[in-house]
Amino acid sequence: MTINPDLQGRSYPAAEVYDVGREKIREFARAVKATHPAHFDVAAAEALGHSDLVAPPTFAIIVAQRADAQLIEDPDSGIDFSRVVHADQRFTHHRPIVAGDRLVAELHVDGVRAMGGGAMITTRSEIFALASGAAGDAASVREPVATTTSSILVRGEGQ
Repeated sequence: MTINPDLQGRSYPAAEVYDVGREKIREFARAVKATHPAHFDVAAAEALGHSDLVAPPTFAIIVAQRADAQLIEDPDSGIDFSRVVHADQRFTHHRPIVAGDRLVAELHVDGVRAMGGGAMITTRSEIFALASGAAGDAASVREPVATTTSSILVRGEGQ
C-alpha cells in the first residue's frame, strides 16, 4: 500500500486525556537519566516556583506519541508501522509539564513527501493542559504546553 498524499493538511482532534502523575514523572526521569531534584522532590520543585514535580523536557513525547497513533492507525493513511523509521523529533515548550496536569494533543500532518517507493511524513502535535475540572472536550479551556514536531520515513516495499 502506498502512503496517501492527501494526508497533508489533515488534523486529528485531541483524544483521551493524559493525567500527569508524580510517579510517571519520576519513572520517566529515571529512564532518561534526568537527575534534577525537581523531577523527584516536590519541595525542590516548589523552591523553583512550580506547583508540583516538573517533568523532564522530553516527557512530552508520551502525549505526542498517543496523538501520532491516530495517524498510524488510520486505515486511509497507507502507513505500515513495520516499515516506519523515526527520523526526527523536536520540542518547543510553552511552559513546563508538572504533576497534576491533564494533557491532550491535537495532531496535524504538515507534510507528506514521496521518497522513492516510500514517503517522509512530518507531523506536529499541539499539546494543551486542560483547566481544572475540564472534561477534555473541544470546548474546554486549554493552555498551550508544548509543540512537538516529528518526521517519520515510511520505507517502500523494496527498501
